[in-house]
Amino acid sequence: MRYALLIYTAEPTGPVPEDLIAAETAAYAAFSSHLRERGIWQAGDALLPTDTATTVRVVEGRVVATDGPFAETKEALGGFYIVDATDLDDAIALAARIPGAAHGCIEVRPIWEIANMGAADTAEAVVAN
Repeated sequence: MRYALLIYTAEPTGPVPEDLIAAETAAYAAFSSHLRERGIWQAGDALLPTDTATTVRVVEGRVVATDGPFAETKEALGGFYIVDATDLDDAIALAARIPGAAHGCIEVRPIWEIANMGAADTAEAVVAN
């Protein structure tokens, strides 16, 4: 089953030392290599800081775009991996290996495989949720 591993960490409030950046980058590269070696890598990327985000809503039929993330939080979504784990326990074990888990948290979310559903099944699923 595919899982999204969503990485939440506090955003830096000032300059980050180069050695810390290098160590973190190396740790993420090692984890990414591990996923590829296991053949479960689907996707993954780091995200730019929340001050670059735009939140979009549709209010009474019109699009409203607001600068910044949806909610003010201490930790922000900083990146993600999509993996094809054997089960939830495997996904949790992978999440624990993500470097950001040591100073933030990782949300493990099963991916709803809508692409495998027919149009009628998708409409029924949306109504049910």
